Amino acid sequence: MSMEEIKTEIENLRKKLNLHSYEYYVLNSPSMSDDEYDNLYRKLKKLEEKYPEYISSDSPTQRVGDKLSNGFNEVIHKERLYSLDNTYSEEEIKAFDSKVKKDLSKNDIEYFCELKIDGLSISLEYENGILKTASTRGDGFRGEDVTSNVRTIKSIPLKLRSPLTIEIRGEVFLPKSEFLMINDERDEEGLNPFANPRNAAAGTLRQLDPKEVRKRNLDAFFYQIVNQNNYDLHSQEESINFLKKIGMKTEPNSEKVNGVNEVIEFWKKWANEKNQLNYAIDGTVIKINDFSYQLELGYTIKSPRWAIAFKFPAEQKETLLKNAVFQVGRLGTITPVADLEPVRIAGTTVKRAVMHNFDYIKEKDLRIGDTVLIEKAGEIIPQIVKSIKEKRTGDEKIIIQPDECPICKGKVGKEKPEDIAIKCLNPVCPAKIEKRIILFVSRGAMDIEGLGEKFIQRMCRAELLKSPVDLYKITENDLYSLGSGIAEKTVKNYMKEIEKSKNMPLHNLLTGLGIPGVGSKTARDIAIHFKTLQQVEAATINDLTDITGIGSEIAKNIVDFFSNPQVLKEIEEIKKFVNTEEFFEESGTALKGKKIVVTGTLDNYTRTEIKNIIQENGGEMSSSVSKNTDYILAGKNPGSKYNKGLSLGVKILSEKDFEKIINNDL
Repeated sequence: MSMEEIKTEIENLRKKLNLHSYEYYVLNSPSMSDDEYDNLYRKLKKLEEKYPEYISSDSPTQRVGDKLSNGFNEVIHKERLYSLDNTYSEEEIKAFDSKVKKDLSKNDIEYFCELKIDGLSISLEYENGILKTASTRGDGFRGEDVTSNVRTIKSIPLKLRSPLTIEIRGEVFLPKSEFLMINDERDEEGLNPFANPRNAAAGTLRQLDPKEVRKRNLDAFFYQIVNQNNYDLHSQEESINFLKKIGMKTEPNSEKVNGVNEVIEFWKKWANEKNQLNYAIDGTVIKINDFSYQLELGYTIKSPRWAIAFKFPAEQKETLLKNAVFQVGRLGTITPVADLEPVRIAGTTVKRAVMHNFDYIKEKDLRIGDTVLIEKAGEIIPQIVKSIKEKRTGDEKIIIQPDECPICKGKVGKEKPEDIAIKCLNPVCPAKIEKRIILFVSRGAMDIEGLGEKFIQRMCRAELLKSPVDLYKITENDLYSLGSGIAEKTVKNYMKEIEKSKNMPLHNLLTGLGIPGVGSKTARDIAIHFKTLQQVEAATINDLTDITGIGSEIAKNIVDFFSNPQVLKEIEEIKKFVNTEEFFEESGTALKGKKIVVTGTLDNYTRTEIKNIIQENGGEMSSSVSKNTDYILAGKNPGSKYNKGLSLGVKILSEKDFEKIINNDL
């Protein structure tokens, strides 16, 4: 091939791959299989490696940017990013409509209604169709340059479908399904869960390592073109259609309406249906559709006069804070949890709410016996909004930070002065041991069936277990010594499961060790890369960051973990009993080549567990529904994916149906 032919081949491959990304992430209707995409991607990558002079910033191989070594640079916005006035009131929306009509001397106004995404504002600048800069809102005049991180968001094109120089604004968000999966993994890794999808999205976009951002599967919708008159656009409706045309993803439920009554109907509809979406919305945005009217009305100091956010009232309930319970995590973190009088809110009964830390309790002045106002943050996690101080009787009790561990009575404190969390400092605290062993035996780790939390607590408190390795030293007589309730069948099953676990592949062992920040997926990637536990122990930070998806923070956690003398001593013991090499195999082929989308809350599995089972049976867990989806596994309260699947004729599975397929009974 001549150099010109090589250049043409590279350009054609880029076009095909970028078209697939547009079809897959924006249109949700791919025309190419994942295998085809992967083959083309590998071919392009090899050509670019061989001919680096032809690499361009819009290539799909360039989605993961360079690490940001010194934080974020400041970006001065060419045009200010305004915030919106907002209201929760139908009367105020009618007043807004009346003022608009008066100022414009019009009797009827055409509005464009959009869903208000609960995410993070973003501004993108394209030059000749190529993404050059992505920045946050900041104070509206200046923001932070987050281009390297935004390049990892697959729904944002690196190259537009037209060679335009243009600035586009929108909202970055974290889908609810990803939020739940991330919190499952954080819980598995001993980290505090995110409070809501918006906080998770904001924290993710400000990560200094784009590899970490890529793992979170952020998404985005776009709704504004700066200086839209330059593109012969005359209305918000035309602007949205133009964004679609050039390859930008827009929220699909926007609607042009006539008059304020239809605005209110749109708002009421989505106040009732918001939970069906896979992204959090906290209201609707009402805009005058005609750009000439927008120009005539102009802006106040803070916001446009031609738009308003019509927000949904958060569902809030009063209940009694009966008690504060202190939980001790696997890493010793002491988390205060509010024990509440059960109350029904946003479709579920809430009995507990995490109070995060003792600074949070002090800031909100929460006391045992308080009447408190609660809501579901992001419609997902119960959260205390405030205490109702006027309802205090004087019998309320201040929640005091414990001066000893609630489990082992050992010393508590902060590991570092800058830490917020209070931790149990006793390395052999039974709570830590129990949590570590519960993780070690879990399905994604050593998969020792029949060892529930209560049984593990019983063995720990009888001092049969002081570390995970003790699981392999227990004899039948030890189990019988626990006393009543230990039947011969229980003992025999324990010994059988323990024996079976000795032959688990390395990635299961790495998951079970509880390395901070390392969940089942990262453990699998590490095991496949290094092959043996000995190689993992010897790995440097640079060795680890060579693995896609592992950033410097997690790499440091891993190196620190395997540098701890106490850990190394324990691992040397474990090596005597279990396999320490990777030989990942699919345990079945029931889902070979199948794409499965999971929606709703499952009764028997966490998101991490169901993902592992799908992978182990040859399938792939997908985040979006398309004509290439084979099954939708639907739990309780399934979202819009369920409805889309029905419209596309995708087969819907219950958990029982899914288990039958896995067991080859269907």
